[in-house]
Parts: sequence; structure tokens; C-alpha cells
Amino acid sequence: MVYKIFPTAFLVVFSLFSAHSFFDESHNIKRIEVVKKLESDSEANIELVYNNLNTNNFAMPKLEGFAEALKGFYLLKEKGLVTKNILTLIDFSLSSNSKRLWVIDLATNTILYNSLVAHGRNTGDEFATSFSNSAQSFKSSLGFYATGEIYNGKHGKSLKLDGLEKGINSNARNRAVVIHGANYVSNSFIQNNKRLGRSLGCPAIPMELTNEIIQTIKDKSCLFVYYPSKAYKVASKLVM
Repeated sequence: MVYKIFPTAFLVVFSLFSAHSFFDESHNIKRIEVVKKLESDSEANIELVYNNLNTNNFAMPKLEGFAEALKGFYLLKEKGLVTKNILTLIDFSLSSNSKRLWVIDLATNTILYNSLVAHGRNTGDEFATSFSNSAQSFKSSLGFYATGEIYNGKHGKSLKLDGLEKGINSNARNRAVVIHGANYVSNSFIQNNKRLGRSLGCPAIPMELTNEIIQTIKDKSCLFVYYPSKAYKVASKLVM
């Protein structure tokens, strides 16, 4: 697949091969080789984007999670399922005691926020290990989401999420999996309990950042919850 981050890639393919070449076996082989080269180039350019992130003195996300997030973002943007050039990445392979949420402005290639974020109480203790799309599982769900509308709920200002991957996170809205602030998402909680607090499945964030982050990512921006899960990669149509 040639990702949209390289719109010129399509022009290269069609300029290299005339219409009749598609019916020639040798030309077909060469075309496949060129497409593979373009795919390889796309991976190199993802690394280029990654290596040129303006960190704003924040920590960098891991490349593997960032690469999967960026590929999915462009596919979803092309389909109109997300519309903003804002990408939120949550890396649940990291300890909950570390800042494992990043909000990135892809228009300026700048990290806007790097924050603590909670996982569901049945997803794990300090580390996330188990995920679910089921109601009452009290687990986090992996994959790609589109952010929705702001509302005021029992946790104050909150942001609804729409899971975009059937069977993986598609029940998010019905499960009331939302972004909200929580007092248990704080360094003081970690100091007292040796780990971050846990939610009922929501990606809860620090109270002091709730308004800023929600205002930045609301209304159809892309959120990706990453974990190096083979089962997720097999089920997902947005990563490979």
C-alpha cells in the first residue's frame, strides 16, 4: 500500500508505466518492484517525520507506535473519518507511571502535550496487559478512534470517543469510554500507591490538563491506542 503522505508516489507509478505495460508480464514484475520501493520509501519518510518532530522539550514516543499511528491517521483522513491534523497517541506498552500520551500537531510537526494517562482497572496494574471491546469489562480498548463532542458528566468536562475498528473498539460510545480528568492520574497518586490510578476503561488524564487537551483534540481528530499485540494486528484493517 502507498500511503497518502506520498501523493507523488501515485504519479511516479503511472509515469513509469504506460497503459499497455500492465498487460506485459515483465513490465508487471517491474511495476511490483517499483511499488515495493515506494512502500519502503514511505517507511523511510515516516522515520523522517519522526526524527524531525519538534519535541517542545517533551519526551519522544517510541517509533513503532508512532509509525502505526501515522499510517492509520492518513488512511482515516483520506476516508474523511478524521478531519483535523491532530494525532493523539497513547502507548500502553509503557508503565502507567510514565507519561505515555502524546498530542501531536501534524501540520507543524510539533508535540503539544505529553501526559500521564490511565488504563482500565481490569487491563492491568502498573502495566496494561489485557484489552476488551465488551461492556462491563472495565478494560481499555486498542486501536483508532475519532474524537467526538464535549459534554459535562460526572467527571466534569469530558470528550466522547467513537471507536473506528469493528470488534476492537467499536463499542466505545455505548460503553461510555471517554476522555476525562481524574484525581488519580497524578504524580502524587503514583508516589502513594506505586502506580497510577485506573479507570473503568477510559483514557483518563490529569485534571490540570483536561480542558486544554480536550479543546485541542475535540471534533474528529485521531486517537490511537497502541500496544504490541499480534492479535490486534491480525484483526485491524488499519495497521500492518
